Amino acid sequence: MAQRWPERLWVVRHGESLGNVARDAADAAGAHVIETGGRDVDVPLSPLGERQAAALGHWFRAQAPEVILCSPYLRARRSAEILRDAAGLDVPVCVDERLREKEFGILDRLTRAGIEAMHPDQAELRGILGKFYHRPPGGESWCDVILRLRSALDTIVLHHAGERVLVVAHQVVVLCMRYLLERMDEEQVLAVDRAGDVPNCGVTEYRLDPAAGPHGGLVLHRANWVAPLREEGTPVTAEPERVTGAR
Repeated sequence: MAQRWPERLWVVRHGESLGNVARDAADAAGAHVIETGGRDVDVPLSPLGERQAAALGHWFRAQAPEVILCSPYLRARRSAEILRDAAGLDVPVCVDERLREKEFGILDRLTRAGIEAMHPDQAELRGILGKFYHRPPGGESWCDVILRLRSALDTIVLHHAGERVLVVAHQVVVLCMRYLLERMDEEQVLAVDRAGDVPNCGVTEYRLDPAAGPHGGLVLHRANWVAPLREEGTPVTAEPERVTGAR
């Protein structure tokens, strides 16, 4: 029977961005708005983010991904390009808009304090519905992200079965991919989210297991893995959550 799944699938969050730095500064100052200087799609990597992507690329040299897919956001595209070049890979970086960041609508660039001050009705509604189902006006819920990721995974299965596939995207995309691939429910994926942020350039890796189901399947090998960064002395900008049973 023809293979249905990639042989390996890595899902990686982009390196630290100037938006991450601005968010931390805004939170520390109690500000309402995260000053990014423009569209979220255009926010670049920080110098540290570039170092993180290069450090991870050195590790990927031995992994030899055959396909690189990434979000169209600048921070993800640059992470993928730097990683590819550091790994010495001769493969294109293929942009897929379905891998883009979750869209926040009217809450875009607002801190928690800003949301509570400027859109208290949305803060209240989010508290009632929870982050999995809450869709801010003009934005997306996690369910909306999952819907487009179902399509992206179908494309990966259709065109890249038996290959080694690397996806470079965003924190919510990493979590929602885990929801799909590990067949989680709402509470399970939110528990993973509560355990800690997905680290910048953290690796979540799946490997093909022929015994996983009638046609085989992808099984979690490790999540939020940052050893390649630590081995090169590159700072990790979010603490990895701990995954029971990950190797």
